Amino acid sequence: MKDPDRERWAALWKAVGASGDPLPWYGHLAAAYAEAHRHYHNQQHIAECLAELDGARHLASNPEAVEMALWFHNAVYDPRAGDNEERSAALAKRCLAEAALPGAFADRVSQLVMATKSHEVSTDADAAAVVDVDLSILGQPEERFLEYEAQIRQEYGWVPRIIFAPKRAKILENFLAREQIYATGWFHGKYEQQARRNLETSIRKLKRLFP
Repeated sequence: MKDPDRERWAALWKAVGASGDPLPWYGHLAAAYAEAHRHYHNQQHIAECLAELDGARHLASNPEAVEMALWFHNAVYDPRAGDNEERSAALAKRCLAEAALPGAFADRVSQLVMATKSHEVSTDADAAAVVDVDLSILGQPEERFLEYEAQIRQEYGWVPRIIFAPKRAKILENFLAREQIYATGWFHGKYEQQARRNLETSIRKLKRLFP
């Protein structure tokens, strides 16, 4: 699996005015996203998020903060833990502090990482961009979406099917129950209809597994 672009990370590091060598932190992130227990929250996911951002940078008021948040938003990922976003946000702040960037920028990146915890629709343009990018997987062609669902199941392979299926169905139903899944018109127009079809398909399959 291809790592996210090292040159892209170095360019972002330079664009935000970070001090020091960008490569140690790139190595840290690349190693984190390559952890063996990650089947979805891995290098592929970050690469896909960054590719989505490339077409949607106009949505952000601070695109560099949005991109930095996307690099860090799953930097810590333990499917058995409930504080992954908090720990990822803290890691981002540590990185940016070491790079001698202003505290306000580090705080902003941290806030954007935390927006991915609830995936709530936001009126904050940058938070909306981060969340919509992260949720873009829901609107992918059916083949990729089904691969994503299988990858999520692998990450939770330790959870018995009788428990996993209803809990996963409930998560997907919560997205489907929204008036709109995507906060921005850009992503709504691009993915909303396919996302709803994908979610309906997955929920039906999961419900067949209920006792």
